[in-house]
Formats: sequence, structure tokens, C-alpha cells
Amino acid sequence: MPHERLGLVMDESGVTSHPPRRRRRGRIALLLVVALVAGGGWLASRFLYDSLRTPRCTITAAGMTESFDPEQTGNAALITALSIKRDLPPRAATIALTTAYQESKILNITYGDRDSLGLFQQRPSQGWGTKEQILDPVYSTNKFYDALLKVEDYEHADITEIAQKVQRSGYPEAYRDHEGQGRVLASALSGHSPAGLTCRLAEATGAAKPAAVAKALATEMGVKQAEATGDVLTVTAPDQQTAWAVAHWSVARAAQFGATRVTIGERAWDREAGDDGWSEGAASTTVTVTLG
Repeated sequence: MPHERLGLVMDESGVTSHPPRRRRRGRIALLLVVALVAGGGWLASRFLYDSLRTPRCTITAAGMTESFDPEQTGNAALITALSIKRDLPPRAATIALTTAYQESKILNITYGDRDSLGLFQQRPSQGWGTKEQILDPVYSTNKFYDALLKVEDYEHADITEIAQKVQRSGYPEAYRDHEGQGRVLASALSGHSPAGLTCRLAEATGAAKPAAVAKALATEMGVKQAEATGDVLTVTAPDQQTAWAVAHWSVARAAQFGATRVTIGERAWDREAGDDGWSEGAASTTVTVTLG
């Protein structure tokens, strides 16, 4: 009986031991702990791998580095390209991008405060246009620039004052918080910061025709010197700054158009290179965009 109370068992030979069931339970518990630890490690490593592979664009300019998702970067490229087409100073693109970041995180959203919509959260009830027009990024961006040009001394005045005069926002001080992001985006996407933009993207699953990319470049940036040969679009820019603007636009819109390689002279961005960015070499005024 004492042996039983202690959880011991005496067999016929007189040898005392722990019950087999207790040992099996211990082994099972140990195996469960090992499995949980191993499983947790696998989940952690998988999470880390997925986070490292998440599509992301990185922009470096003026000693600052910012990251955006491809949709934000593509919209930012469109906003900047339209400022180039309209021959506006870089400050105009900075103001527009800062405003779009504050209003929508540079996303063409279909909702907002009251009847606000789109990149700049413009309101049909305030005369910005119809819902369909405002949700057209080219239209809404041009309407923003139209309003901006009416603001006296917008190139030098405080960004909060300028944005407020254009937007009539309920939170005017918030614009200043995002001027850094706006300045970095404008600098790289306008070509002032060579090789300042690179994107890590998922594998291309479809590609637009070179003619469609050429049309978008003409509509957004006013670039018309583009020639399509097979799956490659070759753009001849008037100067190297414009060439970098075209190259960065092409990378920023690669997720949308399915570009797999962009070159500017000897320098190249490859979709498969991930975070490696632009290769070394001499730039030029010729940009090629390979699709698919």
C-alpha cells in the first residue's frame, strides 16, 4: 500500500518502478513542447521571410530614405509626372505629394469624410468634379495643380498655408507632418536624385503592351519620343534628368504594367534582383523598358 500511495509498482520479481502510463505521459508532453517550439520557430521564420518578400518600394533622396507600397509609389509617379508635363517647379510636386499623403496615403480611395474621394479627397459638393472624374487620378491631379497655381507665392510659402488654401481641410496642421515624404518622392520621381528609387516586386504575372506604356507616358509626363520593338519600349529623353524621371516612373509603375527590366544607359533595374537596386555604370538619355 505505501508503494501505491507513492505511485510505485512492484512486479513479481520485487523490482519497484514508476507506472508505464506516467512515463508515456511524460514523453508525450516532452514531444508536444518540442513540437510547439519547432512550430513556433517555423512560423516566426515564415513570417520573417514573408515580410522580407513583401512588395515594397524604397526611395532615397537628400539623405532621407522612405518606403512605400507599389500602389502608393505608382500614384506618386503619376502625380510627379503631371507636374513635369505642365513644366511646374519641383516644389509643386512636393506640395501635391505631401497633400495626397495626408489626405489618402497616396491611394485612390473611393470613400472619405462626407463625400470626399480619391487621391486628394476632393469633394463633388465643393465643385471639384463628378465622382467619376475625381476618381480618375489624372483628372484629380490636374485639378489640384489648377487650384495650386492660383495660390500666390506657393513656391515659397509655408506648405500648411498653401495646402489649406487649396484643400480647405479641417486639419491644416497635419500637412507639415508629411512634407519629408513629399520631398523625397518628388526629388526621385522628377529625376533630381538618380537611382533614388528601387522596388522589390512579386513575379510579373502579366504585362501591358509597349504601346500602352508609351501612351501612359505621353498622357502623364508628355514624353512622346518612344518606340516599341517587340516587348521593349525605348524612350529618348531630351536630357539625363528627364531620362531618370522616365526610368523611375517605369520602375514605380512596374507592378501595374508588368515591367521586368528598366535600363538607363549602362545602369539597370531588374525585377528579379529584389532589393539590389540599380546596377553600376554610366547613365544616358536613353531608357528601355522590358515588359513581361
